[in-house]
Amino acid sequence: MKLRLVTLLSTIALAAFAAGASAATLKVGVVPGVYADSIEALIPEAKAKGLDIEVVEFTDWTTPNVALNAGDIDVNYFQHKPFLDNAIADRGYELAPAGIGILANIGIYSLKYKDFASVPDNATVAIANDPVNQGRGLLLLEKGGLIKLKDGVGYKGTLDDIVENPKNVTFSEVEGPQLARVTPDVDVALGYPHFIVAAKAFDPSSGLIYSGVDDKQYAIVFATRKEKAEDPAIKQLVELYQNSDAVKAAVHKAFGNDNKLYTLPWLQ
Repeated sequence: MKLRLVTLLSTIALAAFAAGASAATLKVGVVPGVYADSIEALIPEAKAKGLDIEVVEFTDWTTPNVALNAGDIDVNYFQHKPFLDNAIADRGYELAPAGIGILANIGIYSLKYKDFASVPDNATVAIANDPVNQGRGLLLLEKGGLIKLKDGVGYKGTLDDIVENPKNVTFSEVEGPQLARVTPDVDVALGYPHFIVAAKAFDPSSGLIYSGVDDKQYAIVFATRKEKAEDPAIKQLVELYQNSDAVKAAVHKAFGNDNKLYTLPWLQ
């Protein structure tokens, strides 16, 4: 009986060791707010499925791609595909999307005025300083009637592409995550609701106008190096993320419990 018990325990120990040895580990780069929060929420569930997630947090929108391209992390989760495409073209990165995540709707905010019609002449407007998000913000300002852009520039539009500026507003270019902090100092600002929630700056549901599901191309992607785009562990990460109730709850909370501030495009 003792021999059988020892044999049984040895078999269990070996099986546990093998299961532990086969568990995959992924280093996932994120920025603070909804992306970090939702990945953190997935950790217990992923671990139970044999996937260990190590969260690496960055505070800017440049370093996560530098780290990914260098192999310091396995995946990053903070950017939409147009931003990724621009980074690849600009820096020559060997990166690729590996799955779709949250669509963070953007908004145009003012803590001084209730609508675009009330914005005065010579107002100050804060806009993102990176090429793609600046273009996206300008399109929303155009939709609100504050400016007009050259025909066809789309999300690649810059301040140089403004052809009509009837109120002679002036622009201040700011790094995206900092827009929430400068909004009180300007008349109008582009805003990312999840950063506004994270900064506890003001009501993220007070925007003058928002983007929406029609902006699906701006859904955040899981990006990795090209040679790992089909990696089973990364595919598992994406699948678990998209099907996790804990992730959905974390996302909803990070967007101030307001459905109009985000979309889960894989469900559309």
